Amino acid sequence: MTSDSKARCLLVGCGGVGTMAAYNLEAGSKATVTAVLRSNFTAVERDGFSIDSIDHGKVEGWRPTEIRTTISDIKTAKDSQPYDFIIVTTKNTPDIPPSLPSLIAPAVTPGHTSIMLLQNGLNIEKPFFAAFPENPILSGVSLIGATETAPGKVLHDDRDRMIVGAFARPTSSPTSSTSSSPPEPTPRDHASASHFVDIYSASGNVVCDLTQNVGLVRWRKLVYNASYNPICAITGVDTTRMRFAGEPLRQLIRPAMWEIIATARAAGDALLQEEELVETMVDVDPWSFFKPSMQQDVEKNNFTEFENIVGEPVREAQRLGVPTPTLQVIYALLQTMQWKTKESRGLFTVPLERPEGFVLSK
Repeated sequence: MTSDSKARCLLVGCGGVGTMAAYNLEAGSKATVTAVLRSNFTAVERDGFSIDSIDHGKVEGWRPTEIRTTISDIKTAKDSQPYDFIIVTTKNTPDIPPSLPSLIAPAVTPGHTSIMLLQNGLNIEKPFFAAFPENPILSGVSLIGATETAPGKVLHDDRDRMIVGAFARPTSSPTSSTSSSPPEPTPRDHASASHFVDIYSASGNVVCDLTQNVGLVRWRKLVYNASYNPICAITGVDTTRMRFAGEPLRQLIRPAMWEIIATARAAGDALLQEEELVETMVDVDPWSFFKPSMQQDVEKNNFTEFENIVGEPVREAQRLGVPTPTLQVIYALLQTMQWKTKESRGLFTVPLERPEGFVLSK
């Protein structure tokens, strides 16, 4: 890509957040977007997107430069130029096949394509580095509020703020486990992150910042995402009622938040002003009966992205010797709920009679 050409972007997951990312990229005139659509493809192909945005105003009939239903045919397409960025905005459910790295693999050009993970959770980069060791893997932490209210119709009611950085590459050095300093992203990886910030900021309507500390940013978001998000999903209680009830804050929300903070501190990502951060996160939502994304997924019988939001912090805490009794119970309940959803979706069937030799897990 030359300095005066537009970045070629492939966006996978064009729901509320993905649609606003695609629109903002093209509004800045520094990128073209090919969007992979699923359930909303027919509506968007016919009418385009209808967007009501706090940042961009009302937009009718907008379509990305190109829309597709799959990625698998990209290498055989006539315009098979490499993508500069693949932006992944789908739900992160590593326990549900197919894996995201295998899904995007046909569109990845080794050594060229940067992969932007605009997703929640911890350690989300690991399977991508394993699949694409020559490519920059970028972190995008989004603070936007955007919902696809119907196929092709998006309500964007909380401003688009994104924090972007490069994930550090895993090291295979025999001495890496004893090294006092954590691995760092390469200069090329940092340059790729900086380039993404440039093209995403070009519209002038959003805030997109570059960070040198991806881990710290992700742990900070987990203070909310590993507490309210799963607890609301498990109980079916929104964040307003959770606060009005009071007791869940003392017994569940605050303990989960403090366990995340303790694990982050042990991992070398100490969050500043911890007490103030917890109290800010406890009351961060407006009094609007808000349902976090995981609660919405449970109500729709969708799979939840609990593994990287709760499971990975629990495993990281176990590795570091940090007690997380609240998070462990939350994680076990979420595993059970996901198991129920898998059964309802036909991923397996429970036999009517006890199988011969069946042994209970311990």
